[in-house]
Formats: sequence, structure tokens, C-alpha cells
Amino acid sequence: MKKVITYGTFDLFHIGHQKILERAKAYGDYLVVGVTGEHYDIDRGKLNVEESLEERIENVRKTGLADQIIVENYEGQKISDIQKYNIDVFVIGSDWLGKFDYLNDYCQVKYLERTKGISSSIIRSENKIIRIGMIGAGRIANRFVPESKFVSGVHISGVCSTEGAKEFADKHEIGFYTEDYNELIERVDAVYIATPHGSHYALAKQALLAGKHVLCEKPMTLKSSETIELFEIAAKNKLILIEAIKTAFAPGFIRLIEIAKSGIIGSIKDVSATFTKIEKGDKRELNPDSDGGSLYELGTYPLIGILKLLGKPDDVNFFSYMNNGIDAYTKVILSYKQAIATAQTGLGVKSEGNMVIAGTEGYIYVPAPWWKTEEFEVRFEDFSKNKKFFYKFYGDGLRYEIAEFVKQIKFPDQPSWKLTSEDSILLSNILERFKMN
Repeated sequence: MKKVITYGTFDLFHIGHQKILERAKAYGDYLVVGVTGEHYDIDRGKLNVEESLEERIENVRKTGLADQIIVENYEGQKISDIQKYNIDVFVIGSDWLGKFDYLNDYCQVKYLERTKGISSSIIRSENKIIRIGMIGAGRIANRFVPESKFVSGVHISGVCSTEGAKEFADKHEIGFYTEDYNELIERVDAVYIATPHGSHYALAKQALLAGKHVLCEKPMTLKSSETIELFEIAAKNKLILIEAIKTAFAPGFIRLIEIAKSGIIGSIKDVSATFTKIEKGDKRELNPDSDGGSLYELGTYPLIGILKLLGKPDDVNFFSYMNNGIDAYTKVILSYKQAIATAQTGLGVKSEGNMVIAGTEGYIYVPAPWWKTEEFEVRFEDFSKNKKFFYKFYGDGLRYEIAEFVKQIKFPDQPSWKLTSEDSILLSNILERFKMN
């Protein structure tokens, strides 16, 4: 008897899951299905799993395809399972191509292309899976698709781009591709905008007016009036609009803000946050005709940290080193009645990418890269009272913003406090002031 094994979370069971199990079953006579345990899902960065382990096991059992169902509880368990159950073939989706080649030492490994289009009728009838269409096929879009696979209840259904749409769709096994933005909008429930900054406003407005939720890359717009208008359209049509600043949704950053504002370091008097990197070559962020420059490209990260800690500033001043028509380095000074803050960004100047929050009783040091906020330390005059905090930042971090987007769509009566419309309006106002200067 030839025995086959496969694994999955199987949350919100859909036709894609069904097809994987059917194809896995075809490789042998006996199918063992491993369903990931709840703690293991958390440990590996799987977010928004909605159904309990018992419900997910029942989803698999109902198919009648599994001869045996087991629970996967820890990293490395696959080797033990293969040996314990005398497995001949290990089957997994091609999302994980190459990831499990090490299992060839124990059995045959087969990677299956995933189902490119989840049945529209099932999605509409169950109202469980949100179909996202992507506009843009660049660097951030290529990171977005793999990250989305760690969020339950979402499916990247299509991509729209005037360049490389087919190649992008083939690479990521996306159901359809198009150069027509209207077609993309018609075939999805929500749109993820990953295009150059200057195009965000028009694309977001078009999607919102068509009744689609929008997750828009940062900065959402470069004018506060445009950002205000987009949120007004979203509110009027009862749609979700979120700016894709991954740091704002990361667990470590959220905890950092809570601790800093708890009074543990006294009254906050100064915040300094830096994000710099060296970029060279023919890149959009270095092109002044494509809204390039360090503040537009990186400024939302240090600025959101400051705004979350100190709120709306009384005054903002900018100091920049210009090179080839863009700001290669910018220092933003934000003044408050009882505090001051500095945001530093650079594409042609490199500096330490840390954050320091100074208070009247102590300070918090967040090491580079602070925007991932995997660790920070609360420090005092008496260093014996110092305390370190550690948090896991999974992958590229995009899964956090995707998870929040999905949550807001499914539970619109629970407004997000992690990144509010007021936050995004303040950010665009600061960027607008920079452009005017």
C-alpha cells in the first residue's frame, strides 16, 4: 500500500483545499492529512485563523478523502510523521517549492500547483474569502503575495499592470492578469495599490467609487485634501481604506507605543527615529519625475512612530541634502509645546536606523532596524531597573497590514486604532508641507 501525507491549516475550507487533497490522494492508496495546531500556526506567523482546530479537522474529515487525520504541533514534526506512518510520498502546494526538499531523504516529495481561481460561487455564498486584486507588479507587490499566504480568509485573485502582468501572475500562480484596471476592479472584492506614489489617489478613488475596499501603499497621497477626500468616499460607501504602513500593525511596535505612553519613562520629551538606506541605479525612488526622494519613500515610518507617541505637531521644519533633483537625506523637526521630535530619512546617506524615546524618568532604546520592532529596552538612571522586551516580526511584515485589512472588512463595526484616518491625513499633510518647502 502506497501512503501519502500532506499538511495545511485548512481554515475557511474552500475549493482550493479540496483540489489539493484530491490530487494528493491520487498519488497513493492511503492519505494522511496533517492539520496545523493553533500554537504552531502562531509560532510560524500564520495570522487571522478564524476556525478552531476541531472545526478545521472536521472540514477535512467531511471531504471523505483523508484516511487518517493528525495534528502538526511543532517545527520538524514532518520527519517524525513520515517515519512513524511509513509514508511513501509527501505532497504540498507549489507555494513551498524547494522548502521541503530535505524530506527527499525520507520519502518522495511532490509539489503541486495550487488552484489558480477559487470558485466565485463558493466565495459569494459563504462570504468567507476576500478576493484581492493587485494593481502593480513591482518589488513590493512581489513581497505582498507570499506574505498574504500567512493570512487566513484572503486570496490574491488577479493582478493589473501595463508591464509584466502575465509573468507576475505565472510566477505567483494568480488566477488572472489584465492591463485594464476596470476589469480588475469588477472581478475582486478589494484592491491593493502598489504603484508609484503619484498614482495612488486616482487609483484609490476609482476603486472606492466602484464599491471596493482599498489597501494603499504608503504614502497614500501627497496632499492632505486628497487623503481627506478618499476617507470621505470610503465612509460614505461603508468601505475600508487603509494605508499600508506595516510597522503600524506590528505587535512589537504596538507594544512599544503602549509602554512608552504608560508613564514608565515619565513624560516624553524627545523622540528620534531614523530610516536610511543607500540606493543606486535607475530606480523609481531616485527619479524626481516619479516623486522620488528619501522622505516620500521612507518618511512614513519614522513619522508614524512620532505621531503615535506625540500626536499632531505645532510646527514642522525640514532640512535636506539634495542630489540629482531628490532629497538624498532629510531631517524633519517636529515641535510640540512640551516636546520635540526628529525624523531622519536617507537614500544617499547612511545612518544608524534606531529609535530613541526620551522621558523625564528614563528612555526607551529601539535598535536598528527599529521599524521591525523585534526588541527594545527601557533604560533608567539606575541600570539595575532596565528591562528588555522581545517580539517576533514575521517575514517582511506585510502580513500584519493584510490581516488588519481583512479584519476591518469582516468586522467594520470595530474601527482600527492601529492606524487611523487621522494618522494618514497628518502624514500626507507633513509630506505636502515638505513639497511646498
